[in-house]
Order: sequence, then C-alpha cells, then structure tokens
Amino acid sequence: MVWLTHKKRNKRRSEPLLDAERKKDIGVTRLIHHDEGELDFFRKRALYASSVIIIFFAILVTRLWVLQIQQGEKFSRLADSNRVRYLEIIAPRGNILDRKGREIVTNRPSFNVVWVRENSALDDVLLKRMASILDTDVSDLLERIRKMAGNPGHIPVRLAEDIDWEKVAYIENNRMDLPGIKIEVVPLRVYHYGNLASHIIGYLGEINKKELKAAEEGVYRGGDLIGKMGLESLEEKELRGEKGRHYMEVNALGFEQRNLKGLDPLPGNDLQLTIDMDLQRAAEEIMTAEQRAGAVVAVEVNSGRLLALSSSPVLELDKFIGGISHKNWNAMLENPFHPLLNKLVQGQYPPASTYKIVTALAGLAEGVITQESIIYCPGYYRFGNRTYRCWKHSGHGAVDLKRALSESCDVYFYQVGQRLGVDRLAKYARLFGLGTKTGVLMEHEKPGLIPTAAWKKKRYGKVWQEGETLSVAIGQGFDLVTPLQLALMTATVANGGTLYKPGLLENVRDPDGHIVEQFEPQVVFRLQGQNRNLQLVRSGLTEAVNGRRGTGRRARLKELGITVAGKTGTAQVVRLKQYKHLKEKDIPYKYRDHAWFTCFAPAENPEIAVTVLVEHGLHGGSAAAPVARAVLEAYFKGKGVTAQEVSVQIVEGKAPLVADMRPKGQSFPGRSEVKEHVTF
Repeated sequence: MVWLTHKKRNKRRSEPLLDAERKKDIGVTRLIHHDEGELDFFRKRALYASSVIIIFFAILVTRLWVLQIQQGEKFSRLADSNRVRYLEIIAPRGNILDRKGREIVTNRPSFNVVWVRENSALDDVLLKRMASILDTDVSDLLERIRKMAGNPGHIPVRLAEDIDWEKVAYIENNRMDLPGIKIEVVPLRVYHYGNLASHIIGYLGEINKKELKAAEEGVYRGGDLIGKMGLESLEEKELRGEKGRHYMEVNALGFEQRNLKGLDPLPGNDLQLTIDMDLQRAAEEIMTAEQRAGAVVAVEVNSGRLLALSSSPVLELDKFIGGISHKNWNAMLENPFHPLLNKLVQGQYPPASTYKIVTALAGLAEGVITQESIIYCPGYYRFGNRTYRCWKHSGHGAVDLKRALSESCDVYFYQVGQRLGVDRLAKYARLFGLGTKTGVLMEHEKPGLIPTAAWKKKRYGKVWQEGETLSVAIGQGFDLVTPLQLALMTATVANGGTLYKPGLLENVRDPDGHIVEQFEPQVVFRLQGQNRNLQLVRSGLTEAVNGRRGTGRRARLKELGITVAGKTGTAQVVRLKQYKHLKEKDIPYKYRDHAWFTCFAPAENPEIAVTVLVEHGLHGGSAAAPVARAVLEAYFKGKGVTAQEVSVQIVEGKAPLVADMRPKGQSFPGRSEVKEHVTF
C-alpha cells in the first residue's frame, strides 16, 4: 500500500502545452531568424544610456574639481568663517617729525568701549546702563549702532572712544554683568606741540560712506579713522600702516573657544618734515599774541625747503579727536578770522608794494630804466583824466631805483609800469612763479592771478585800459598772489634767479628706519643774464630795511649783526570814501588794508626768506615786519648767533654792512672789511 501510494505521487501531472511541444520535437535543433533593425535599435538605446551615464559622471567630476580644487581656498575660508572669527587690530600710524628729528605727532594707547552684537543682545536695560556709565545719551548710542547695521555681527560696534581710567576699571570689574561689552585698545594721535602747524599736519576723522566706497577693498571698514586734512590726508597711504588680525575659534553658537595664531599690525611710515618747530613757534606765538589773522612762510633760499608755515588762527586739533561736534564746526565756520582756511595756499591777496620788486626787475631787464634813472614824485601822477596818488602825499621828490624801492615810491613805479605795459609785467611775474600753483604738498592750492590784456578780453570781453597797468605795477588792480608764491619769489631774488619747487618732506622712513623717500631740490626755472639787475634790486631792498627812511626798519637785526633786506606792502581791500576821514582804528575790520612784509637774510649771502601777511593789518612796516623779525631771530639764534656788541660799517649814512657775526670765527661770504666802527 505504501509503495502504491508513492508511485501515484510521482506520477507526472498533465501539462497540455508542454506535452504538445514534446510530441512535435523530432530531436533536431532549429535556428530562428533575427531582425537586424531591431538589434540596431537596442544598440542605440545602450549607447544613449552609456553617454548619459558618462556625461553625468563627467559633470559630477568637473563640479567636484571646481569646488575642491579651483575654488577650494574660497570655500575653505567660508568653512573656517563658521568656525573662526577675527578682530582687526588697528595699526599705529606713522610719526611726524620736524627737520631736527623732534616729534611733532606720535601715538598713545586709548581705550574704546565696543559691543559685540553676535554674542549678546543689547536690551533697554543694558543700553540705559551703558549710557549712564559713559555719561552720554541713549540716542547717541543708538545712532552708533545704526551706523554699523550693515556690517557682520562679529565686527564690534564702537560705543565710546578714549574713555578715562575710571570707566575702564569699572567696565572690566563688571564684565559679567555687561554681556557683549568689551574694552578695545587702539592708538590715538598725540600732538606734542599743541596746535602748532595745525594746517600743515591736519587731523583725523571717522571714514564716511563716500570715502569707504572709494577706498581700496579690504583696507577700511566703518568706524575707522582716516586723514581728513593736511599731511594726515595727503600722506594717508604712508601713515596708515597695515592692520593686524586676532583670530579665535568659536562654537556653533558663536561663543569663543580658544585663541588662534594672529597677524601683528605693521606701523605706518614716519614723515620727517623740512619744518623747524622753533621757527614755527616763533611765527605762531607772535601772531597769536597780537591776535592777528594771516600767514607766515619761511623758506631756505638755496633749496626750496619750507622752514615754517603758519596760517592764523590755528586749528584746535584736540576738538577734532574722535570727530568734531556740530557746535565746534559751526563756530569755526562763523569765525571772522576764518581758521578753516589755509591762508598759505588758499588765501589770494593783492601783493601791493611787494610787487614792485617784479616791476623793478622787469624795467631793468627790458631797458626802460637804469640804475641812474630819475623820476620826480610830487605826490601824485596824472594819467589821462585821472590822478594816481602816492602813499606819501607830500611826494618823494627826485627818486632813483634804490630810493624808490627803499621808500616804496608809488609814482616811480606808476611810470615804470606804464612804459612796460601789462603783458611785459606779466611775463616777469610768471618767471618768478606768480600766478601759477607751486605744486607744494598741500590741498586745494590756489593759483593766484597775474592779468594780461588777453586775459581781460577773455574774462570780461573788454579791452585792457592803460590806466589799469598803473594799478597792476604797484600790486593792486587784478593782481592776486598767495603768501607761499610771494615767499618763493623773494627767495628767487635772494639766490640770484633760481626758482625752486617748495619742499615739505625731508624724508620718509619705514618702521625699520630705512629711508624710502628723500628730499631733492627741484629747479623750476633759472633766470639767465640778470645777475647785475638782481644785485641792484637787492641793494634797494637792503636799504628798505636798514636805510634812514626805509619802510621796513622794524625788521632790523642789528643786535645780532645780521643785515636784513626786504619790502613792505599795504594792500587795499576796498576803496570806500566814507571811511577816508576816519582814523585807522575806527575803520571796520573787514575794510582795513592787508599788511605785507617779505624779506631775506643775511643780505650779503642769503640763507632764509620770510614772507608775512597780516589780514587787515593796515601797514606792512608796523604789523608784518615785526613778525618776520621774530622768525629771523629764531633762525639765527638756532644757528648760534648771539646778541652782543656788533661792529658795522656806515657808508654815507645808509644801510650797515655786516662786520662781525657770531659764532666767533664764522662769517658770511661777501662781508666788507671794517673801516669805521660804531657800537650799538
């Protein structure tokens, strides 16, 4: 039974379809025909699929190459920025020194209060507390925060600058209660000579949006201080140095974990100026003591080095530290003495009688006068239907060139100017640098104005009148010069006809003390063949200071044995008949004449030229000459010349010639032998 049952189980089941095929199978293999078109179709599909796969992997590999190799450094920085934060460390600005190496401007550490927005929120409670600590208004703090709204959160917002030690100690002792508040140490400018040379040095201020946009990318950020005026601005690239960076690792929440290696800041280059601060102090102290507005220039005649540059009133630099307030700025704008104007190069004034130096040289060079030419001065000169007055109403009588320069006779130079004509006058004025920019390292320099017939035709559409030439010949009319131009003209006369480009930078030194730039005298023009004529003019200028009737007598340095040569000038501001009968002190300040004095010394072998302008000072001899004398005195005392008994030679009652000078054993070339001794 068991066997039968198993046999039944193994019995094959009926499969009709397969059984039918088996019956047809006769044991021979048969080949079925394939369609070639169908095979091509499948081949193409396989090729397309392979191409897609290859292209996909090519794109993937290319993208990986771009991300990891070509732009790997960029994305590495981005990745690090999520992990690493940095704070910029302000570089100490370069120092500014005078010609003797004395420090004019250096740096000191200052303490600023900053808030790091990324680490905390500045709520109302903390904001009010910080305003109380810093003695300021909440609105001021909010304004500072708004200015930094566009910067990354890890860049701190500066809430206060240069706080005192008490505030620093309080904030440091309460850091746990002042989340996000830190003390930032930055260098701050120190002015060792106070406000001396303020228009030359300039000041710093917070960078504005326009300056930030124009600056090189990555050099500045909001809140940085940059030069706003003077050398601080003009030499910003030399002075600013390179910022350092302090790196720190942060966690995912932005909190500091550890400090990483950073970059130390690189200090800026030092500037050594040609300015002598002893001369600068002498000029500014006397102008300030006399409450004068104007300008003083001292220049080395044989090189063009600028030894003193004073524009009065001075700028109060301490008011600009950390940014000047609107109140102080408006006070300066409204000041009638215009302290914001750099009168050295931005003030343009009629040169008055100082221009007679040009008229005299032009007359000699063109042959319209000689040394012996005599012109009679009755106190006036009639030309056409107009009468031109001399400053001396009683007249000077018969006048030659030397006396005309010494006593500043207007009638003499009216007639010389008439013989020359305006165009020939302008030609010689330009040879001495008048009417053109000097190229000095100061901003917004003005060119002045030396008129010609063609200029008037172009400017006003009118023909030049001969009567206008008379005014121009004595430095009035359309004539305009800057104090610096007049100083360079005087130096050119003193040195024999060489006009130098004025130099303000003696050298530039890198932080290691290596000189990267050195001053070299630059000749602008040399006047040829005029030595004899220049000597004649210098003789007249010497008489103007040392002669009995000279207009510049208050500039004498007889106690030092120094012969000064110079020329005064009184520039009419406006012709107002209603003030003619008043005493000078009763004339409103803004209508008073400007006072000029320009000179050089020693007259025998000039070293230094000094030009002084006193705005509305009335007379050059009384207002400007004493200022020049103070500068010259400081210069020669600095060279070791001391006051003592001085022996001089008197020749026909005229200008003394140097016979003995100090320090003992030294003398200037060209000194005359002593024939007659007089002790002063």
